[in-house]
Amino acid sequence: MLASRPVTPELPQRPPFALRARIISPLAEGGTRHEPDGLIQVEADGRIAAIGPATGRPREIDGAIDLRPWVILPGLVDLHAHLPQIPNAGVGFGLTLLDWLRRYVFPLEHDFDVDAAERIAPAAFRAFAAAGTTTVLLYGALWEPSLDAAFRAAQEHGIRATIGKVMMDRFTYDEGDRTPAETLELSLRQSADLCSRWHMRDAGRLRYAFTPRFAVTCTAEMLRESARLAAEAGALWQTHLAEDAGEIAEVLRLFPEAMDYLDVYDRAGALGPHAVLAHAVHLSDREVARLAESGARVAHCPASNLFLASGMMPLARYLDAGIGVGLGSDVAGGPDLSIFGAMRIGAYAQVARRAAGLDDRAVLDPLAWLRLGTLDGAAALGQADVTGSLEPGKEADLIVVDPAVTDPLRGEGPDWDPTDPEELVSRLIFRTHPDMVLGAWVRGRRLAGPA
Repeated sequence: MLASRPVTPELPQRPPFALRARIISPLAEGGTRHEPDGLIQVEADGRIAAIGPATGRPREIDGAIDLRPWVILPGLVDLHAHLPQIPNAGVGFGLTLLDWLRRYVFPLEHDFDVDAAERIAPAAFRAFAAAGTTTVLLYGALWEPSLDAAFRAAQEHGIRATIGKVMMDRFTYDEGDRTPAETLELSLRQSADLCSRWHMRDAGRLRYAFTPRFAVTCTAEMLRESARLAAEAGALWQTHLAEDAGEIAEVLRLFPEAMDYLDVYDRAGALGPHAVLAHAVHLSDREVARLAESGARVAHCPASNLFLASGMMPLARYLDAGIGVGLGSDVAGGPDLSIFGAMRIGAYAQVARRAAGLDDRAVLDPLAWLRLGTLDGAAALGQADVTGSLEPGKEADLIVVDPAVTDPLRGEGPDWDPTDPEELVSRLIFRTHPDMVLGAWVRGRRLAGPA
């Protein structure tokens, strides 16, 4: 087995620095970079200056921090999580989506005021970093001040974050005595104000996403106007799609003029490369074709889909159709913040679909899952030019992992030092351990983990 280091080196807190370690990363042009003994150099501005083999570079090696046998990977990208819900992770197993929302989620979000946000958001960002996640796309609650508090926490922490105020103008937990028209106007105005304050802050590290919860809680006007505001601001637009059979039936009842669930959003002018749609478990052939044609992206949340008994998304079918897909934890629907965990559950779901005769397409290998949880997620956010892979010119969003922690026998078994990167990444996915991520960096600045 790979041995842990006998002496722990001091990890850098800010750039510039150079690190020597095994390096594994997807590449923008396809394939995977694997440097068994690699060197990555980060400039003072937080960008990757060079990456490649360490051998034959004595001057650069001399100034590098030697982390061998640890592994450097791109920071993980979580395309779908709910900030106010994190305290509820792991609770509500087996409930249907709509029942789970009513019983657990809406009460939590109702109480997500400034005080709650100031307490929860910093702890949540530390927990994301400890799990290896350096980029997040988050839903907040209805309350504008709590979103300001969440953005302030993200600004202080250093994580790369896109966040949106949840928008609802029917079946809402907002107990104000406004008319529906007044609720709609307030939600649109507050979302636009938040976007004007936070979108593209810190040179684009912080961004805004207009966030109508889903078609059940939004009128056609809310969907249409939120999509218009997102387009005008050059911001993301995020919502949920076809997660649960009961939800789909309710959407079709509320929007009888629509051909199907996706058509509700299409009629609102919401589809396009700026749209990230969570779940998409149950789509018709027409919806698959239209989703691919539109360029909208899907946040695949396999742990949540099984936890809430929503179903198993036909991932290979969507990828074959050309739909852009990344991974989401969907905490608290998903019980775990780890994107490595999402890779594992997603792989199991793919195998289960194949074994049940539901899908005869090939299942993804470990390196493909790593790409899905890094570069493909960054692409869904429109940020693949700056993050998602370790390549010269990109910003240094990376994590350092100790694979020895995943050893099932903790050093008592036979030696295991894989030359094949697929074997090593497989162990990280299927033997994920909460202690294996030793550090996370965004733009070369180390993120704080749990205290």
